[in-house]
Amino acid sequence: MIISRQGNFWKDTAMMGRLIEPQFNIGERTAQARAGLTPPGSAIRDAMPDQHRSFFEALPFVLAATTDGAGWPVATMLTGAPGFIASPDAKTLWIAARPAGDDPAAPWLKPDARIGVLGIDLATRRRNRANGWISAVTPSKLTVAVEESFGNCPQYIHVRGIEAHRGTPEPTELLDQLDTAAIAAISAADTFFVATSGGKLGVDISHRGGKPGFVGIEGDKLVIPDYRGNRYFNTLGNLTQDPRAALLFPDFATGDVLLVQGRVEICWDLPADKRPAGAERLWRLTVARAWRRRNALPYRWSLFAMSTSAALAAVA
Repeated sequence: MIISRQGNFWKDTAMMGRLIEPQFNIGERTAQARAGLTPPGSAIRDAMPDQHRSFFEALPFVLAATTDGAGWPVATMLTGAPGFIASPDAKTLWIAARPAGDDPAAPWLKPDARIGVLGIDLATRRRNRANGWISAVTPSKLTVAVEESFGNCPQYIHVRGIEAHRGTPEPTELLDQLDTAAIAAISAADTFFVATSGGKLGVDISHRGGKPGFVGIEGDKLVIPDYRGNRYFNTLGNLTQDPRAALLFPDFATGDVLLVQGRVEICWDLPADKRPAGAERLWRLTVARAWRRRNALPYRWSLFAMSTSAALAAVA
């Protein structure tokens, strides 16, 4: 497939679907304006290009987000042998995996629910998004009707290798506040995924990365630096419409997963000396509740290289 850059958009020789108009929703435009930016061009389309479809089909896991009965975002990681995801056409993903019964996201990945899907290959630092809704559910499969398809740059993604690991997941623990183990996990994390919902604007899940300890902890608040990204403002745009978020912290060495829900305050105008090094702004999440799932993931990851983007952001 030949791909070329034309103006602000990627164009390829296969049918990629049409560019969505308007390019950005009201939340994203609000965040862009608040950040003092002119909206860039984007390549958000209403169908997946062939390269995205084949990318998803080769993955051993994807991140998925939806909302619970009260509208709170929830997130999970769906896993399987490569090939557990299929794309029968440019607007459909079949995901042959369901969350464990005690996964906080399990009851809410149901027909007609909005869903955000993030595919990420940590070995190559590629990532693509497919947002839409769940059109069908069986005991072993989710069918996703794709409404938005777009790629992201490799910034802040650390290079990791992956190996299968057999283990027995432990029962999910519900936490009404961060305990010592949760604080230690967050303090050591160099990666997390954030799920947000803009209500009728849909659900999204995004990647965040930095050096270990880049997420600060101040009492019951998590402090997250917001580094320069693609200027789409998918996450912060949703947060301007609904401040609730869910942060998913995978432990790549143990297979544990920590999911934290809370309300976010975006700090747009902090002076440079009040921001974490390299950050353009920061946001604070006040923790409402959390879930810990030990040994939940059937993989383990080895760190090969830290992202140069993250290293530069941390010392800028």
